[in-house]
Amino acid sequence: MFISVLELFKIGIGPSSSHTLGPMVAANDFIRLILELDLELNDTFIRCTLKGSLAFTGKGHSTDRAVALGLHGFLPENLTDKNVSDEVKRIWKTEHIDIDNEHRVLFNPNTHIIFDKGEPLPEHSNGMIFDLINSNNEKVFSETYFSIGGGFINTLAEISHLKAPLKMKPSSSYQYPFDSADSMLQMTKESHLSIAQMKQINELEHLTESHLSKGVNKIWQAMKICLEKGLDTDGILPGGLILRRAKDLYQSLIDNPDSANINDWLCAYAMAVNEENAAGNMVVTAPTNGAAGVIPAVLYYFIKHENGSKEQIQEFLLTASAIGGLIKHRSSISGAEVGCQGEVGSAAAMAAAGLCAIRGGNPQQVENAAEIALEHHLGMTCDPVNGLVQVPCIERNGFGAIKAYTAASLALRGSGEHFMPLDNCIEAMKQTGLEMSHKYKETSLGGLAVSITEC
Repeated sequence: MFISVLELFKIGIGPSSSHTLGPMVAANDFIRLILELDLELNDTFIRCTLKGSLAFTGKGHSTDRAVALGLHGFLPENLTDKNVSDEVKRIWKTEHIDIDNEHRVLFNPNTHIIFDKGEPLPEHSNGMIFDLINSNNEKVFSETYFSIGGGFINTLAEISHLKAPLKMKPSSSYQYPFDSADSMLQMTKESHLSIAQMKQINELEHLTESHLSKGVNKIWQAMKICLEKGLDTDGILPGGLILRRAKDLYQSLIDNPDSANINDWLCAYAMAVNEENAAGNMVVTAPTNGAAGVIPAVLYYFIKHENGSKEQIQEFLLTASAIGGLIKHRSSISGAEVGCQGEVGSAAAMAAAGLCAIRGGNPQQVENAAEIALEHHLGMTCDPVNGLVQVPCIERNGFGAIKAYTAASLALRGSGEHFMPLDNCIEAMKQTGLEMSHKYKETSLGGLAVSITEC
C-alpha cells in the first residue's frame, strides 16, 4: 500500500473532510462524467440523495453547500482564497448549472438535494447518489459515491472491489512497501533508515525532491496560517452554538507566560485551528478536518517553544503520514465509520510519532508513541451537538494534542519495547468501530448530541 504525504494532508475548507470536501469532490466528478459520456442534457436536472451520516448531520456539516459548490465547478483547493458564503449565496439564487459554454442543466439546491434518513447504503455510512433525470422523470445517468474520510471518495464500483475502502498505489513499485507497522519496523532494521527516510524514498518514486519539499512546505505553511488566523479571530461560530475562545486563551497566556503550561499552549493552538474549521475557512486535513488541530498544534509548539528546524518539519510530517497511511489502510479515519477514535485518535497517533521522531526517537520508540496515543482514544464516539463540528470537537483536538505530546514523551523514556503492537491497536480500533452503534458515528443521534438540557 502507499498513500502520499501530499494526498493524506490536503488543503481545503471546513468544516468536515468527509461531509464537505468529499461530497464536493464527488459532485465535481459527476459533472466530469456527464461531459465525458456526452449525454443528452436538454431538459434534464441533477438530483443528489444523501444517505447515512451525510443525511443526519449534513446540514450542520455544510454538505448541501458542498454538493452545490462541486456541481458548479468548485473544488476545495480553489476555494481557500474565496469568500465561500458569497459563492453559496449566488448559487442558491440560481436554478441551473452552466456546465460549459454549450450545456446547461437544471439544479435547485433547495429541492434537488435530498437528505434521506432511511437505511444507509450497505457499503459505507457516507453514501451519496447523483442522478441525471430527464423531463419524463427517467434516469439518464446515475453514479453512487462514498466519502470515506479525509476528503477521499470511492465510486460504488471501486468500493465493491476493495478489501478496505481505499484506493492506493500498488506497493510493488516502491522500495519500502510496508503495509503494517511490523513490516515497517522490520524494514528500518534491515535498511538502517528512519521511518521518514523510507517514506521519502518511496515518495521520490513519483515525485522530484523539489516537488516533495515544496509540497510539504506548502502544507505546513497552510497549517501555520490557519492556526495563527484562529489565534487572532473572535466572535460567534456559524450555527450560534458557541463563541470562539482560542484568541482570548492565547492572549491570557501571552500576558501571563509564567503561569502558562504546555497543556495551555497546545489547547490554544489546536482550538484555533478547529475554530477556523468550524467557521468553514481554510484548513488542512490532518488526517481529517474534524481532527485538523492536533498535528499543527504539536508541530507549532515544537517549532515555537523548542526551536525546531525546517528539516524537522519535513521529518515530522513524513513520519506522521507513514503512520496515518497505515491506519487508513488497515482501519479507517472516518468518524462516520469508526467514531472519533478514527479521527482525533488517528491524528494523535500521527502527531505522537512525528514528535517522537524529531526529538530523536528510534523507529521502535516512534511506533510505541503512535500506539500509546491511539490506545488512549479507543472507543471515542463521534456525537457532534446540533450536527456541528464544534462540541465536543474543538476542545477534543486540544486534548488529542496533549495526549500526543504525552505519548511521545513517554515513548522516549523507554527503550521502544512494549506490550501492545501498533498493528494490534489499529485492529482493536477497527473492531470497536464495527461494533459501535450507528448513534455514535457522526449521526448526532446519541451521546452528547442528545444530552442538551432544554431551557
